[in-house]
Amino acid sequence: MATLANYPDYSLYANAFGFLRQPLVFNPQGCDADVVITGVPFDMATTGRSGARMGPGAIRQASTNLAWESKKWPWDFSLTKEIKIADCGDLVFDCGDARNMSERLEAHATSLLAEGKTLLTFGGDHFVTLPLLRAHAKQFGEMALVHFDAHTDTYDQGSEFDHGTMFYTAPKEGLIDPHASIQIGIRTEHSDELGFQVVDAATANDWSVEQIVEAIKTRVGDRPVYLTFDIDCLDPAYAPGTGTPVCGGLSTDKILKVIRSLQGINLIGMDVVEVAPAYDHADLTSLAAATIATDLLYVWAANRKAK
Repeated sequence: MATLANYPDYSLYANAFGFLRQPLVFNPQGCDADVVITGVPFDMATTGRSGARMGPGAIRQASTNLAWESKKWPWDFSLTKEIKIADCGDLVFDCGDARNMSERLEAHATSLLAEGKTLLTFGGDHFVTLPLLRAHAKQFGEMALVHFDAHTDTYDQGSEFDHGTMFYTAPKEGLIDPHASIQIGIRTEHSDELGFQVVDAATANDWSVEQIVEAIKTRVGDRPVYLTFDIDCLDPAYAPGTGTPVCGGLSTDKILKVIRSLQGINLIGMDVVEVAPAYDHADLTSLAAATIATDLLYVWAANRKAK
């Protein structure tokens, strides 16, 4: 008689515990995973609509639509046979305490990076990237940033905990080199005062995938690269479930082609943030985020295969 233990589940909706149905490892320190996934259900730093605290769970749920493919199209190898992935669940922090979240996330990331693990993190709002950058800088030094977004998040106004100020703060702390960093999809007010290269959404939509990828690879060179993907880089037609949607963004198709073409960059950390599923009636945003995250894992795995 079939039991839960020996009957494979290929459904597109059930048992969505770990991302891509990967094992839940609540204490990942010391485990044999190559990549550790962490959810950060935090949205206290939002300037618009809240709700991104529900993002990690929604991304995991949507990932069941992707887990059934042994070799996810168009890749030619099985991700889970090539690398070991562990999902450590969601970061635990004191509710309502942004400083506590920031400190705990930095400590969590620091301990895993010291073991040689790579991190893929699901927000939460975009502020969570700042404590992650602080942890990565301890391990890798000053990094290049590849940043997909509708907003530069380099604004100097706002509080200490604000999802629009991280990339104003990070260069000043020596975490990233803006002159080796690039922002794609921007379509809100910005300046070049800090030195980031900005490929605005209108330009990115007019450019070919090859032109975007060339700009990214030329900019970052062989530096260690942290890649952060705010889901509002996508046009609201493809990702309505986010806190600060802006019309005129990129399509899911174009973004996925860009992501898949980033093989060869020195990718050392990554996150996908700002999924707020309550504003999306059909899980389009969560599915887009889960697909982007999966392709990022494939890029990381392909880089390791090539070594």
